Amino acid sequence: MGTRVAKLFALLCVFLLYRTSPSIQAEKHSLYTAYTALSKPVDLPGIYQFTAMGHIQIIQIDYYNSEEQKKIPKQTWMKEKLYEDYWEKGTKLRKNKKQWLDENIDSLMKCMKQNESDLHVLQWRHGCEVEQQGSELAFSKGISEYAYDGEDFISFDIAASQWVALGQAALPTKRKWDSVLILNQYTKGYLEKECVDWLNKFREYGDKELRKASPPDVHVFARKSSDETKLNLICMATGFYAKDMMMTIRKYRTPLPENEIKSTEIRPNPNETFQIKNSVEIQEDEEAEYDCFVSHRSLTEPIIIKWGNQNNGKCLDCPPDTVIVMIGAGIGGLLLLAFFALVVYIIKKKGINGE
Repeated sequence: MGTRVAKLFALLCVFLLYRTSPSIQAEKHSLYTAYTALSKPVDLPGIYQFTAMGHIQIIQIDYYNSEEQKKIPKQTWMKEKLYEDYWEKGTKLRKNKKQWLDENIDSLMKCMKQNESDLHVLQWRHGCEVEQQGSELAFSKGISEYAYDGEDFISFDIAASQWVALGQAALPTKRKWDSVLILNQYTKGYLEKECVDWLNKFREYGDKELRKASPPDVHVFARKSSDETKLNLICMATGFYAKDMMMTIRKYRTPLPENEIKSTEIRPNPNETFQIKNSVEIQEDEEAEYDCFVSHRSLTEPIIIKWGNQNNGKCLDCPPDTVIVMIGAGIGGLLLLAFFALVVYIIKKKGINGE
């Protein structure tokens, strides 16, 4: 009797945990600007010597390039709420940032004794994240990090208020920047205070738009594993917004341990929604009952989709091909920057000088 009560109590705890976790989980918000600077112009459409893009979460809010030389709003509510002088000042700041990155590319090329006729790329991501629990907002982290020719180069340690070299080549830059105390003080102050203030202001301006919720499209299917006696059982959710959501694969309605599940983690889709894919390896002839359990703030109750058994190793519950393609299509944040760096690298390897 006691064992049965204990099992029922355990199941109740699991049920309550997964029913309530999305509501008590802190909601995260971020504001970042991504800068990309080339050492020289490239004669290819859509690729500029300097670009800057501001984002809240993955939603682009502003844009600047070295050809148009004007900071422009990418959201209607940004254009409506911020006066013309904001965009004029922003344009001047973008020009200053271009000069800053140009000077650093030149310095790096000389320091590394690189050929000035070659093409090099310097990238910078700068911004902050906050956590919201109810109506309370708290600073979570600040990031200021650089990549050079597609490799991580240097980043700012906000706790120590100093720069961290991510390779031997970055040590001279670290020493130089750390010697300028006002630079470190400004970086720390911007990330912890000014950036957070702007994030809160922008979120207030675009509150209705930013809080639109889209429910996830959930699929459960299987693929053959490298072990012929096993299958990879896959739970996939895509097209959801906001970012925070909870997904687990369950066996007899009990969540599997996290160390048994492989996950892509939550990633952006090209259409400003999100996706995630979890998988677990199971025996092909296993008769156990599996399901995918998904909870999201757009849902009045969790989505629970059971997985049906296989016939002759063929998948019965495969999603449409267009959904599978979407899993491979989403790139964002630093992934987008890395993709751009790869394009530049290919251009350089092919000897396209762009002159």
